[in-house]
Amino acid sequence: MEDRSNLLVHEVIEREVVSIPATPNASTPPLTPTGSHWASIAPPFQGHTPSSGMLTPQGNGTYTPTPSSTRPPSNLGSPARQQPNPSSRLLRSPKVLFSPIGTPMRKALTNMRAYLEDIGHITKLNPQEAWLPITASRNGNAYYSAFHNLNASIGFQALLLPVALTFLGWTWGVLALVAAFIWQLYTLWILIQLHEAVPGKRHSRYVELAQEAFGPKLGAWLAIFPVVNLSGGTATGLIIIGGGTLELFYRTVCRDCHGGSLTTVEWYLVFTILCAILAQLPNLNSIAGVSLVGAVMAVAYTTLVWTLSISRPRPPGITYDIVKPDHTAGNIFSVLNALGIIAFAFRGHNLVLEIQGTMPSSLKHPAKSPMWRGAKVAFAIVAACYFPIAIAGYWAYGRMMLPSGILFSMYALHPDIPSPWMAITFLFVVLNSISSFQIYSMPMFDAFEQSFTARKNKPTPLLARVAFRLFFTFFAFFVGVALPFISSFAGLLGGLTSVPVTFCYPCFMWLKIKKPPRFSFTWYLNWTLGILGIVFSITFTAGGIWSIVDSGLTLNFFNP
Repeated sequence: MEDRSNLLVHEVIEREVVSIPATPNASTPPLTPTGSHWASIAPPFQGHTPSSGMLTPQGNGTYTPTPSSTRPPSNLGSPARQQPNPSSRLLRSPKVLFSPIGTPMRKALTNMRAYLEDIGHITKLNPQEAWLPITASRNGNAYYSAFHNLNASIGFQALLLPVALTFLGWTWGVLALVAAFIWQLYTLWILIQLHEAVPGKRHSRYVELAQEAFGPKLGAWLAIFPVVNLSGGTATGLIIIGGGTLELFYRTVCRDCHGGSLTTVEWYLVFTILCAILAQLPNLNSIAGVSLVGAVMAVAYTTLVWTLSISRPRPPGITYDIVKPDHTAGNIFSVLNALGIIAFAFRGHNLVLEIQGTMPSSLKHPAKSPMWRGAKVAFAIVAACYFPIAIAGYWAYGRMMLPSGILFSMYALHPDIPSPWMAITFLFVVLNSISSFQIYSMPMFDAFEQSFTARKNKPTPLLARVAFRLFFTFFAFFVGVALPFISSFAGLLGGLTSVPVTFCYPCFMWLKIKKPPRFSFTWYLNWTLGILGIVFSITFTAGGIWSIVDSGLTLNFFNP
């Protein structure tokens, strides 16, 4: 019985020491034996050893045995040698933990374990995190994960998927879509696992994880451009798509309205003002409701678009022959551009770590658990939206599909669709674009406030926050007016930004941080996918450039 008691006590103590997790709450003091927190609640430890008598604390946090002959006399009681207390021997015995007398001790150990598990892992606390939009609130959950991931993943790029099938055909188009979906789901899992892979750190931003994996300079050089492009470029594209769709909505519901309509630039401005108002929400968790609305709108309009397209007779003269240029090189580049469009459709990986950074984390409940649960639900819905819109859209219009996507093809080739249905579809697109603008702009807002707080060492004042967010929103509007053709660069942007961030970098990050055994399955898998990602990034970029040159894109600057 005594051996069993000793074993259980040592197991309890080792669990409390070894299983200290990697992320405490910001208000939790560090747990160190010599820290001020412990010194404030307990006197210096002095214990007995079997051979050397007492243990005397040293200044560096260690303890050295004090021989019995040199041990100072106790200042309690009489100068005479005190008799050993039987109760103290009883309390020092492991058996006491399992007796009625030891009940308070067992409760104390249980409370200590719960405390350690509640505070999470021992992390290097940075007070600046509490001042930034992404990490200011850490009360997210699996529902927030699903809302944010859906809002970030489904957007106007899904409307271009049938265009890719016009260059790839039925078989290769569907296979490419399936392969891209599985690949990006695997890299999504990698990013979620790497959020707290390094003890003592939470990587709540994509650039931070890249710097951890590749080094501060190389990581910043590799990640900043695609991440900024995916955030700022997507915000600009959303203003173009949202403003243009808002104009279509007005024309649909007010065909007989008297008076002239607004110009396209003015519709862009109206949409920008709506985005600027919502952009004043303080942090990422505060826009969870906005993301929910955006996710519902995205699922609704992608479903409406393909159901309305197949509910009407197909246009006469429709064919499904693959669009092929006259020369071989052009055929190769057109296929690469189509693959780039598919890659661009799977956006949102640049926001995965930011979304996970809004969640609490502890030893019992790490942030990766609710994040992965929400992400699985979100991407199941993504698959239910992407595959029907790609297949049904290509079936409905074939080679007649316009380069601008299925929405404008439906508007041009199916004028017999009832106006109320068209108006509802356009309205859903506008609402989703406004919601997506918020989550894609949040990393830019966070970068500004991170720079401000690093210099001033204080939270960003409300006036400065409002000013920057207004500046960024209207700067995106200016770029959208100056470059209204930017949405035609889907294949090029897919090769330059989506492929590295979504398909390539996570595989190399896993190799650098997790260091799987050489020549293991995981080692081969990540090296293969990472190298393929580099090759695809280069070739898709070349295909996007060729498509722009071959199609004779008109660069109508400041003329939406």
